[in-house]
Formats: sequence, C-alpha cells, structure tokens
Amino acid sequence: MNAPLERPDAAGLLDRVLDPGSFEPWDVPPTYAALTPQYAADLARAHERSGRDEAVVTGAGLLRGRRVAVVVSEFAFLAGSIGIATADRIVSAVERATSEGLPLLAAPSSGGTRMQEGTIAFVQMARITAAVMTHRAAGLPYLVYLRHPTTGGVLASWGSLGHVTAAEPGALIGFLGPRVYETLNGKPFPPGVQTAENLAAKGLLDAVVGVDDLPATAAQALETLCAVRPPHPAPQQPPTPRASQDNDDDAVGGGVSAWESVERSRRADRPGIRELLRFGASGITPLSGTGDGDADPGLLLALARFGDASCVVIGQDRAAQRVGRPIGPAGLRVARRGMRLAAEFGLPLVTVVDTPGAELSPEAEERGLAGEIARCLADLITLRTPTLCLLLGEGSGGAALALLPADRVLAARHAWLAPLPPEGASAIVHRTPDRAPELAAAQRVRAEDLRADGIVDEIVPERPDAADEPEAFCERVAAVLARELPALRSSPQSRSHRYARR
Repeated sequence: MNAPLERPDAAGLLDRVLDPGSFEPWDVPPTYAALTPQYAADLARAHERSGRDEAVVTGAGLLRGRRVAVVVSEFAFLAGSIGIATADRIVSAVERATSEGLPLLAAPSSGGTRMQEGTIAFVQMARITAAVMTHRAAGLPYLVYLRHPTTGGVLASWGSLGHVTAAEPGALIGFLGPRVYETLNGKPFPPGVQTAENLAAKGLLDAVVGVDDLPATAAQALETLCAVRPPHPAPQQPPTPRASQDNDDDAVGGGVSAWESVERSRRADRPGIRELLRFGASGITPLSGTGDGDADPGLLLALARFGDASCVVIGQDRAAQRVGRPIGPAGLRVARRGMRLAAEFGLPLVTVVDTPGAELSPEAEERGLAGEIARCLADLITLRTPTLCLLLGEGSGGAALALLPADRVLAARHAWLAPLPPEGASAIVHRTPDRAPELAAAQRVRAEDLRADGIVDEIVPERPDAADEPEAFCERVAAVLARELPALRSSPQSRSHRYARR
C-alpha cells in the first residue's frame, strides 16, 4: 500500500522552499465588515484549527540567495477560501512585490471563493488578477505552484497566470470541485481528469514537482527570467554575413551536393534540439504547452542559457516528428507563447528549425494551420526583442518558415530550407519524385547557397557530419550562440532586417 503524499501547510512550504531563517512576514491583522454570528464562529474555529488569522500568508525571503515575494495559501483556514480580507492581503503583497521589483512565487491551495461572503468575495478575483497583471507588466516574473487542492475562482484567476506553472504530484486541480459537480449533475466527475499529471500532459502545466524540488526548479527559472538587461542603444545597420570559422570548402559545404545534405539531415542519429540543450546549454527550464490546453510534442519550449546569455528557446523536435507527430496548429501556438515570454522579459529568442513539414490532415486544416503559420510569422517579425534562428536540419515548408525571420540566421552545414521536400517539388515540376536531387540543386536549398543568397548569415561546420560527432557539434553550435546572443542584445538590429533578406 502506497504511503499518502506529504502535503505541507503554509509554514511547512515556506520552511522547505526559502533559505533558512530568511522569511520576512508582510501580513497585518485582517479587518472584516459586519459579521453574522455564524461567520464569526467560523472564523474563530478556522483560526484555532490552523493557527492562522487568514487563509493566506504573504511576505518575502531568499530563494537560493535571491529575494522573492511569496503568497502561500493555508488550506486549513476555511479551505483556503478567498474573502475580502484575504484578497486585501494578496493584493497588498503583489503590489509591494511590484514596487520593490521582486519576483513573486504564489502557492495557492484553495476551494475558491468564500461562500460566507457571497458575491462581493467572488469579484475579488478580478482585483487580484489586476494586481498580478500589473506585476507582470512591470517585467517581473510570476511563478505559480498549484497545491492540493486548487479549484474554483482561484484557479480561474491568479492560479492560472504564471509565466511558469508547476504543481504538486497528485494534486487535485480543476475549475469545478468534484463534490459540487456531483451535487449539480447527480454523478461523480470522471476520475483522473483533474490531476496535476493529466493537466501537465495536456499542456496546462509546465511541470509536476515535489515540494523539495521546487526551490531548484524556481531558482533555475528565475535565473533566466531575471537576467540583467543591458542598455539599448539606437538600432544599427544589419551586420554583413560572416563566413564560417573554417576556410576549407568542404567545411562550409562547398564539396557536398544539396541532395547529400538533405540525406544527411534525415539520418535518424542526427542530433536535434534536445541534444543541443543537453550538450550545449545550462539552466534549462522546460515549459509545456500553451498553458491554454494545447500541447505539441513536435515543438519544444524552454528557458536556457548558452554561455552567460539567457534566452527563450523554441525548437522543432526532430525525434517526435520522426515518429508521426508533425508540427500542427498547437505547436505554433506554443511557439507564440515563447515569443510573448521573450517580449515580456526582453530576453533574446532563439528559434531552431528542424522539420520535415507541418501536419497535413483535415484536423489541422480545421484547427487553422495556415492562420497559425501567418500569426507566427507576424509575431516573430514584429517582436521587440533580439531574435536568432538556427537552421539545424530539415527545413521544409510553412512549419520552417514560421520560425525563420530573425535578426541573425545561422545554419548547420547540412541544414537546408525549401518550400517543399525535394521529392514533393519534383512531383510538381516533373510528375515524379525521382528527380528530387536535381530539384534540390536547382532550388538552392543547401546552407551554402542560402548564405550566398543572403538568407543565412553564418554556417556552423559539421566535421564531416553532425551525426558522427553529436556532442562536439552541439558544443560548437552552443559556442556560436554564446557569442552571437550578447552581440544581438548590446546592438539590437532594426526589425526591417528580418524581412529584408533576399
């Protein structure tokens, strides 16, 4: 028989998440409007049971040495419900965090609105949401840790607004509490739906994290989101394309045909975005889905660092796509989440193109694939933060184009870019796929041709093939990114460069 999961109260959570002895409480005694005798008795019992004077604890402390503000629910106080006094405390803490420029970690555990206070308590969720969005608008990180249980208006407001959102293992998380559902519908809610693990799989949460792993997870995310921003001088002219560090023709691809590059890019053992992060990046915080219920295994979103440069990474995952999970509308919506995150924090955005093409299906059409490609392009072209695109392998069709426009475009030696796979282009032009090698050459799809045509700025060598040297190749790419990203941040380019390429 499995032991029950440990669920610390507010004090226990603070003790295990913040550095020892660093917690500084911000709470002042609550004030209430006229109370009915029954409600007064409820409050008194809640105080006696929980040892707290309200359903939330606020303050500041050190998290791995970084000062953060915290808002932590106490479920033992009237099921963590939100009344006017509770909302006053939360809003005050969020506003103080904003004024002091502090990241905010919220750890709700609540049944929602306090029924004893009725509609006036219900509308407090809007007040809390406004305070959180003001905090976010100031460019300050808002991290959420959903605890068991989190339901109702709390989940539908400040519980669902995190830049990064994690949850306790096995936590019950849902808009409508199971008891309410069963009362209203006369049958139990389907099991397994309102669990942290299921919601993470559906792209609503970024991670399921035990409380003892929360400090490391939160600190790693904050290290990227709180990266120091350099001053922004006036935009300069775009840099001229720079040749690869290798001078011999074979190193930059001159001795390899377009079709050979296409074939090499399709090797099953070629490193992709996951290997690039594993071998070349640090401080990696994976993010899952859009946060709105969309997820796509073919698209990876993460916070990461290359050298000392923090960034948001949007990468097409070749491994997932090779097993029948092509990029669809949901993947492009995940990419747009990454663009918004980069813009909000002024972080550079790195897009990694490695795709055999977007999903081709009736469902993709009905879910607006073409429109999502267009919106990705529009968001990327107008993004007010430095951008860098890496053509890592295959670059076929609209899925590749959606992540292409950038201030700086790099390409692996055997990467390529084309409106269709060469076999598809051959079928259109010659009525047969057999002339794909000829079409690949004619369309100038290989990296060296892309550089000569002004589409790519620099080629990263493969010696002679990334699949034969995966770790060394990824380290080489990472070194280029570590060099390029600080240069982009210190000398931001005019956005017109993103669509002025030939």
